Amino acid sequence: MLLELAQSKRILFFGGKGGVGKTTVSAATALAAANAGKSVLLVSTDPAHNLGHLFDRKIGSKPKKLSAGLDAMEMDPDETVKKHMAEVSNSLHRLMPINLRSEVDKHMKLSKDAPGMQEAAILERIAEVVEEGLKKYDLIVFDTAPSGHTARLMVLPEMMSAWTEGLIQRREKADKFAEIVRDMSGDSSVEDKVFGNDAQDSDKMRESGIRQILNRRRERFNNLRDQLADEDETSFVIVLAAERLPVLETIELEAQLQQANVKVDCLVVNKRSPKGEGSFLEERRSQEEAHITTLSKALPKIPRQDISLLAKDIVGLDALNGLVERISK
Repeated sequence: MLLELAQSKRILFFGGKGGVGKTTVSAATALAAANAGKSVLLVSTDPAHNLGHLFDRKIGSKPKKLSAGLDAMEMDPDETVKKHMAEVSNSLHRLMPINLRSEVDKHMKLSKDAPGMQEAAILERIAEVVEEGLKKYDLIVFDTAPSGHTARLMVLPEMMSAWTEGLIQRREKADKFAEIVRDMSGDSSVEDKVFGNDAQDSDKMRESGIRQILNRRRERFNNLRDQLADEDETSFVIVLAAERLPVLETIELEAQLQQANVKVDCLVVNKRSPKGEGSFLEERRSQEEAHITTLSKALPKIPRQDISLLAKDIVGLDALNGLVERISK
């Protein structure tokens, strides 16, 4: 099932409860697609930076070649927020009068630690990666942070699109008001009192610049929202363990994704206890079957793929290729 999705989709998101093996499964799927001849970008949005640990090499915030056809990158939340704030601050500096720049800097400093700022910055980075990555790669695979963070991230495109649309509408109203004042004033004195001492042309340039920034952000968020909802190109895979809490969290995550118009096309039950390996594992497997029954009753229409527990940790390309052979069967 995983390999079918990797062959038929342009974007795959992997999510689920922490510690169930999302990074390993997403990396193996990306590697399998690369081995099959696709150009693939594997992206981690998880602050834990597990991709580097998995491949046993340093992976930074820019695409790095790991094997033929496979590049990878790790989004650094702090770096992403810092870059996001710098871009916003530079844009505001260009658009606002010089005498207001200190106020802009003060506002940006306070905004840095505002609730939701990290999510908004990462979302914009994801939108940027999708926008640019689809031009260069056949497939983009996202290894996301644990369920709660991912669920919030998936609903943000719709929220940010609506919020940006509201800003644009308010900006347009302000622009119309400015035009009325100009028409009524007949000279620059009234306009200077309302808009400051900048020249009329400078005001128009700022208004145009603000609209350009807002329109660009709106287009980027709208594109990401539409891409997430495009079932022909985008799929979401939930990885879980056959245990009570991961199963319950999976059911909740699927409902949240459904509300965000994101379709779950596959459930991967990872680390299944193998058959015929002694009474302890047989008892364990029996308990797993009870939890999987709960999962199947709650989400009967979503295809499922099981991956057996391995005796050793998976580290490096050779070990990952071994897992690729397992998920290919």
